[in-house]
Amino acid sequence: MIANEEQPFISLLGTSGILLQAPAPLQLETQQKIWGLAEQVESWPNVLEAIPGMNNIMITYLELPEDIEPIKAKLLDAWRHVEGIQKDGKVIDLPVIYGGTECGPHMQDVVTHTGLSIEEIVRRHTAPLYPVYALGSHPGFCYLGGMDSTLATPRRQVPITDLPGGAVSIGGVQTGVSASQGPSGWNTIGRTKMQFFDVNKMPPALCRPGDYIRFCVEEIIQ
Repeated sequence: MIANEEQPFISLLGTSGILLQAPAPLQLETQQKIWGLAEQVESWPNVLEAIPGMNNIMITYLELPEDIEPIKAKLLDAWRHVEGIQKDGKVIDLPVIYGGTECGPHMQDVVTHTGLSIEEIVRRHTAPLYPVYALGSHPGFCYLGGMDSTLATPRRQVPITDLPGGAVSIGGVQTGVSASQGPSGWNTIGRTKMQFFDVNKMPPALCRPGDYIRFCVEEIIQ
């Protein structure tokens, strides 16, 4: 089930977890409430951890009671009253080579779907300051908000199995950067040399929730 417009949807995750899915649509104000609720919930008795995701929170318990209705009621009440957290994150400028067979192999698919030129896609993609909502999918990967809705392109029907790290892609209404080589169903429109995850650094991930990414044009390849 999907969360309705009025309140989050809460479901079980295995035998020791609960997922709170916030109401749509994706927006920074909602994500700020998620950050605030996660901090609050971690102080509750019997809670092991509360992990903010993209428009959701995963809560794990030391021991989940058979009757979770009181927990649901407490979570919904907390959601109604929680204040969002405005994080003072850093801004990361990300040079990107857009287009071309090697760097942006799916740029033409985005052109075909949106009806926009490569230059206009790049202009609209580099215009916003993208807030980092959450980390996930693979180490260092950032879930970003704020993409121009006119760039939204459906995910690929056949995923790519070996997308390189640094690939800048569009998947549905979101954009992001692959932190390491691996599979992906998103449409790659460019590439950056910036490294998003390094096990030899502390912290190993370049970004944290509340940071911002600004895509900058290094080159456009037709």
